[in-house]
Amino acid sequence: MNVVQQLTPAKSGSGEADYLSGFGNQFETEALPGALPIGRNSPQRCAYGLYAEQLSGSPFTAPRAANERSWLYRIRPTVANWGGFRKADAGLWRTAPCAEAEMAPAPLRWSPVPMPREGMSFVEGVRTVTTAGDAGSQAGMAAHLYFATRSMQDEYFYNADGEMLVVPQQGDLRLRTEFGVIDVGPGEVAVIPRGVKLRAELKDGPARGYLCENYGGALTLPERGPIGANCMANPRDFLTPVAAYEDRDAPSRLTVKWGGSLWAAEIPASPLDVVAWHGNYAPYKYDLRRYSPVGPILFDHADPSIFTVLTSPSETPGTANIDFVIFPDRWLVAEDTFRPPWYHMNVMSEFMGLIYGVYDAKPGGGFEPGGFSLHNTMLPHGPDREAFEGASKAELKPRKQEGTMAFMFETRFMQRVTAYAAGLEQLQKDYGGYGRGLRKLFDPNRREW
Repeated sequence: MNVVQQLTPAKSGSGEADYLSGFGNQFETEALPGALPIGRNSPQRCAYGLYAEQLSGSPFTAPRAANERSWLYRIRPTVANWGGFRKADAGLWRTAPCAEAEMAPAPLRWSPVPMPREGMSFVEGVRTVTTAGDAGSQAGMAAHLYFATRSMQDEYFYNADGEMLVVPQQGDLRLRTEFGVIDVGPGEVAVIPRGVKLRAELKDGPARGYLCENYGGALTLPERGPIGANCMANPRDFLTPVAAYEDRDAPSRLTVKWGGSLWAAEIPASPLDVVAWHGNYAPYKYDLRRYSPVGPILFDHADPSIFTVLTSPSETPGTANIDFVIFPDRWLVAEDTFRPPWYHMNVMSEFMGLIYGVYDAKPGGGFEPGGFSLHNTMLPHGPDREAFEGASKAELKPRKQEGTMAFMFETRFMQRVTAYAAGLEQLQKDYGGYGRGLRKLFDPNRREW
């Protein structure tokens, strides 16, 4: 896209959340009038004594449609607000390749992990469940849980290994980034590009959710193909923050995830000091309840790819590094059709979470909000006995599936379970055998049953 949107907040540097709409636009925003240079990116002297700094999310020579970069006009360039880094404790955050635990080939499911009682920030509270691919070669992903029981105070973070897709399940977060402020809660998601600095604050008590760390190509909107120009995730519903800066000289701590490790340094001032910026490389949020689903309106069951919100492309056309797929409220109307997801084996591996409600393929309990499951590459899965028998005998009136929001992080790579996830008491030991509860119904002498 080549759309320019500009907005100046009513109160410069206020730090409150305000947004520009659109996906992949060329935005421009300033928190002080005249902070953005006109007709150039790097003038001899920037207004207000600011420094010009470019943040590139793609190689310089990437095609125009895929070229991502933003120009930031900040109180100090990042290199000046730096320090001597030392290796920090990564806690339970892991990076691919990682082979800590060997699990038998079977579907896996976990009950919700309780909120920790001890104080921990958003960064300290990351717990890796699976890793896939290789972060060093910029391919693959990791699926994490995050827990936050305290706001980050004079603490800042950025991830050089990957883009972060934040999926809250309980509690709201305020993500103060160098581009501006994002408020995000359950039912919404936020995307923080690699290299973007942030501080995560709690708005109304402890928070937990899911985090997809994307090592590969930046998340983008999927092509609609024959669906046409409308429905699915519409670009106008994506929100990018306006400029809001901190001018604060106080000892602070900057943690960087780089090369699979966490590194920390003491710095003299807040790095969230961007007074103005322009470009198309920036964090954003999206309300999943604005997703406009499409589906079969006569018979049969479409592939779950029709529910793709965002996709991370790979070098192989048609094969995603990651697909972010949701299962939101929708009408089920197909005639003479088994309506829940069918039984299948798939080359893509699926990490699934439930934000709220009931997932229609597992209505019998065991998959609760805050829980998660893993159906790995070429492993069989599908509805349990209750879902199968109920759907096979149901009267097929139009029915609205509502009050639910499940999602998948789907990747072309096998997902490897961490020692943390393998050792959780919430791992449902008998889940892998749920298919054995399905009864034999075959009778060669009875066509109808």
